[in-house]
Amino acid sequence: MYITCLDVEGVLVPEIWIAFSKASGIPELKKTTRDEPDYNKLMNWRLGILKDHGLGLKEIQDVIATIDPFPGAKEFLDELRSFSQVILISDTFEQFASPLMKKLGNPTLFCNTLEVAPSGEITGFKMRCEKSKLTTVKALQSIGYETIASGDSYNDLGMIQASKAGFLFRSTEKIKADYPELPAFEEYNDLLAAIKDAMSE
Repeated sequence: MYITCLDVEGVLVPEIWIAFSKASGIPELKKTTRDEPDYNKLMNWRLGILKDHGLGLKEIQDVIATIDPFPGAKEFLDELRSFSQVILISDTFEQFASPLMKKLGNPTLFCNTLEVAPSGEITGFKMRCEKSKLTTVKALQSIGYETIASGDSYNDLGMIQASKAGFLFRSTEKIKADYPELPAFEEYNDLLAAIKDAMSE
């Protein structure tokens, strides 16, 4: 029995923080897990910038409302879900992801949650578990599932490497060069075909 585990941002939808960086005119917020492997460090740095600029959850949600999934992402997901169980595993937050999940047909999503003050200031964040992507894949394997995983960033490498089959998707040239053993794809049809092949082995 297989479960396919997919990253969300950079794979199915644009990076939320990059979109917010453009909308807010704060270039520092373009940094993502493609640039900084330590997610806690990255998030605490982001929250500091938001505080300095007096920005809160509402401003980010207003930008998220304008974001659509990548062209072909929903169709890819629909096709994938027709022959595999699928779980999206993301280091994003419920308060960010909900409107995007509606646009993707409400797939199952495992993510984290923000701590938000009554004023709307984001005061902190609560991670679902340590190394959430790798931990989730190992938990699925412990209850009898074979996992197939795909993502684009440093924080996806654990679940990709721990799975029966794992693929990079629209990753950076550096990550592809550093992990040449991982098949890397740019198009949904190619990723779909690779997942089907892995499930038939």
